[in-house]
Amino acid sequence: MTQHNGQESADKPADEAFNRHLNKQEQGGEKLSFWQTMLSVGQASFGVQNQKNKERDFEKGSIKGFVAAALIFTVLFVLTLVVVVNVVLG
Repeated sequence: MTQHNGQESADKPADEAFNRHLNKQEQGGEKLSFWQTMLSVGQASFGVQNQKNKERDFEKGSIKGFVAAALIFTVLFVLTLVVVVNVVLG
């Protein structure tokens, strides 16, 4: 006997809407959004980017967007490290 909780059925419409959005992007040839680019840069920097997203990035991403996202990510990462070190030492 399988039990289903209420959360699973509540998430289904949101998941379907998200999947429709992704499929629309993949079929329509839309470029990556700023947040998709930032997410890809973050995942790639920590080595957790999957093959499907890598392929999507090469097909729909622009070099300018990825360079800008990488610079933003690097600055935020370094600032985070500086804050953590200052909190620990100070």
